[in-house]
Amino acid sequence: MAPRSFWKGYLKLSLVTCPVAMTPAISEEDKVRFRTLNGKTGNPVVSRYVDGVTGKAVGEDDEVKGYPRGEDDYVMLEDEEIEAVALESTRTIDIETFVPRETIEWIWYDAPHFLVPNDTVGEEAFSVIREAMAATGTVGISRLVLYRRERAVMLEPRGKGIVLWTLRYGDEVREEKDYFMGMKAGKPEAKALSLVKTLIKERTKPWDPKMADDPVQDRLLDIIATKKKGRKRPAKAKTPPPTSGNVINIMDALRNSIKAEGKGK
Repeated sequence: MAPRSFWKGYLKLSLVTCPVAMTPAISEEDKVRFRTLNGKTGNPVVSRYVDGVTGKAVGEDDEVKGYPRGEDDYVMLEDEEIEAVALESTRTIDIETFVPRETIEWIWYDAPHFLVPNDTVGEEAFSVIREAMAATGTVGISRLVLYRRERAVMLEPRGKGIVLWTLRYGDEVREEKDYFMGMKAGKPEAKALSLVKTLIKERTKPWDPKMADDPVQDRLLDIIATKKKGRKRPAKAKTPPPTSGNVINIMDALRNSIKAEGKGK
């Protein structure tokens, strides 16, 4: 059974409009979560906002957003004022621009969502937009209010549906040249390059989602299951030995690596 959609609205291209529904493509439902407890009583600890000057609790109705304009001086904005800034993009994904798919680098991608038609009448319009993007190798760029902020989004055709990616804001993405410009541009030795290619070939496998498993979470679940049964805590996981800091010849290291790969098979 597919998860329930968390957003419903309209996909629009010029005069073509169709109702759509959207669901996050990733989930954290199975992630291990903890509550903070009072170690003496075992009771849950409750957090609350307090006034930084008076120390008194602040009611939910009294909470507002503040933009600092000086020391201990803020411009206060109500939630309604913030939400009113981008009302037009709250329920409509209006595609005004298309760009070649390969021109948007991965660093701009934020969070993926599955976008599907929300009724049978709108399926034709939805499929025409999707197939036209696929045929031209383009993706659509629009704006949408999600998670209480308006953001740029990218629409990418995928199978029978569309993946909508929220894009990072321009001031969030750093220039790579600021970090890579100090590196030497010289090409590596041909023999070393050949040996690394051999290592890559030895370790190349088809992608498997299990490669992205979380061993720490699996270990935590083992500890929780053991404690539920009233047993002692499982043995502590072994810490890998520290890597030697000795500088060795790169060619020797590569040759030894390839020998080790061969013995491991």
